[in-house]
Amino acid sequence: MEDSNGMENLQAAATTSDLNTDTEAAVNDSWCDIESDPGVFTQLIRDFGCVGAQVEEIWSLEANIFHNLEPIHGLIFLFKWMHDEQPDGRVVSNFDENIYFAKQVVENSCATQAILSLLLNLRHPDIELGETLTRFKDLTIRLDPLRRGYCLGNDRKIRTAHNSFARPTFIVNESQEEEIEDATYHFVSYMPIGERLYELDGLRLGPTELAVIAPGQNWLDIARPIIEARMHSYSTDEIHFNLMALVSDRQRFYERQIEQLQRDSLQLPQPQREAEMNELLHRLRVEKEKNRQYSVENARRRHNYVPFIVELLKQMGEIGELTPILVEAKLNAHEANESSEKVEVEDEFYLSQILE
Repeated sequence: MEDSNGMENLQAAATTSDLNTDTEAAVNDSWCDIESDPGVFTQLIRDFGCVGAQVEEIWSLEANIFHNLEPIHGLIFLFKWMHDEQPDGRVVSNFDENIYFAKQVVENSCATQAILSLLLNLRHPDIELGETLTRFKDLTIRLDPLRRGYCLGNDRKIRTAHNSFARPTFIVNESQEEEIEDATYHFVSYMPIGERLYELDGLRLGPTELAVIAPGQNWLDIARPIIEARMHSYSTDEIHFNLMALVSDRQRFYERQIEQLQRDSLQLPQPQREAEMNELLHRLRVEKEKNRQYSVENARRRHNYVPFIVELLKQMGEIGELTPILVEAKLNAHEANESSEKVEVEDEFYLSQILE
């Protein structure tokens, strides 16, 4: 969809900001792989300037697991991408203007794209987009999905936040690199928009309409069976899935509940009031400790340990401690290979006995 107003907005933005639709720059700028971890995704959201949201990992598709995290604003699903996989619903090319959808044009950007697909379509009093995301949405709202994708690829603030989780590389194992290239994993989002449930996948031409949400129906009751069926469509030995939920900031959520309970305390019997307060205070402590742990883990992820490791190996080599360790490691590897070969020979022997 070409429109002059959209291009004028974009051109004005290009002169005053980091936003542009330079296709070559978007494709050539490097984006790193992002670890599928709720602490990483939560920190990314905060680094984008968004307030009031966090990400929680979903360990089970049981309904009560989802209920305990509500309000859930959207789901992020990681799976093994297959080029011939068919959509679970109807891919909409001419979609409602209330749906913000961007094509993914940059490799490795799908984690950030999945987060933004939810945040830029979300309208909830708990969550504030912040200056960076509000400005990005306002400047790209009139563009078509492809040009939105190029704008995202060229946005330096968003890309810098994303790449802050890049892992330092020192030694590349070629065999592992080949395995990674063979298995491509991809993030997509699920969320209700209006009266319909959508899957938002930047590799498709548009949003995928999955179902109509009936009045009073919880959209999660529709999404859970769809995701479960998608998992079952893979072979039984495929276990590399990850499901996360975008929720309201749990610490702020419990703090507001505590304030509400304090206001209503005179209306409740004392034993009930004390029990509820103790439960809320416990949950608040758990959230604070979780956020503290996230901060520690993310600091470790972002720290470059390579110079320390190199210097440590140099020092060990100078005092003669490195060579014995290398010799021992080679010996252990050799013994492990011999043991593995012995098991294979025994398995072949037993199999031949059975076949006879």
